[in-house]
Amino acid sequence: MNKGRALKQYIDGIKALELDSNAAISPQLSDLLDVLQAASVLVDATGLVVRASTTALSLGLVQSHMLVHKPLAELVDRARGRKDAIEADFDLITGLRGERSYVYARAGRIDNSLVLLIVEDRTESRRLDDTRRDFIANISHELKTPIAAIGLLAETLADGIDDEATVKRFAGNLKREAERLANLVQDIIQLSKVQSTDSQENFGPVELDEVIAQAIENNTVLSESRRNPIQVASSPGHVVYGNREALIMAIGNLIQNAILYSDEGKQVGVGLRVVDSVAEISVIDNGVGISVEDQERIFERFYRVDQSRSRATGGTGLGLAIVKHVALNHRGEIRLFSKPGMGSTFTIRIPELPAELTESLKG
Repeated sequence: MNKGRALKQYIDGIKALELDSNAAISPQLSDLLDVLQAASVLVDATGLVVRASTTALSLGLVQSHMLVHKPLAELVDRARGRKDAIEADFDLITGLRGERSYVYARAGRIDNSLVLLIVEDRTESRRLDDTRRDFIANISHELKTPIAAIGLLAETLADGIDDEATVKRFAGNLKREAERLANLVQDIIQLSKVQSTDSQENFGPVELDEVIAQAIENNTVLSESRRNPIQVASSPGHVVYGNREALIMAIGNLIQNAILYSDEGKQVGVGLRVVDSVAEISVIDNGVGISVEDQERIFERFYRVDQSRSRATGGTGLGLAIVKHVALNHRGEIRLFSKPGMGSTFTIRIPELPAELTESLKG
């Protein structure tokens, strides 16, 4: 149902409820305000808030029985002189930290003394829209380079068809660009999956030592080719509630990065421990480390600390963004500890599944 129409029905329904002659709030009206999903506020003829839902209070819309934000108060005043409800979108500063919130508000007169204000927080929806636009713009930019390179190499090959050395050299370049494009498309697909609304489907008890073993196995060829041995410190019996394939992918991405960004011949470490019922999977490299400035942006999509090295290693700039979203989907987080010249440690933290729940879910 259209949200505007749904809110209008709320207001029309409330208008039908009876208020006594002193404009006291009836029990029916109070109960209805409690079940509204959007924040709801009742304002009397003097501008005093006589009833506010928990959602309205949590959004910081009311203080000392008054509407905090002038645009909302003005919307209520305008609604007093109209028979029909009015609506508007606002950009508000809310909370102790002065965060920006984007809201849809609708105000309608219930009787001569009360106005109902309904406010719907659309901040997250706005952020998702902004993220989607940025993501599409970034994808377009990232796809241009390998596609243009493939076109140029193909044209050069066609011109130098009689030169065997030229054909061999540019064919190799063409293959590398094709692989780079394939890796980028694959990472885009994976990121879309972990960001989707059904990202938590196929969840169940997952043995972390098995996940780590598989992630290491998936990187064996790379580890051997670069002579970077992987040292593991893990123990069986630690279980989380999650998606096994997603966790293998996330830990595998960290191991791959650790190998690629460590000097050849240097060891890469993978560890698992549980602290206060939180499983911590850490991947340690022996690379050059990451500056504080880069650490603040390292988990952004397409962000690369070293552009030239990313091209050399085939990095797409999406691996750590995927890791971050996998951790979030598992009610966890990703942490980074790094100092220039001392390498980096990436740690995925996920709540461990209690033993009694593990058995019941497996059963």
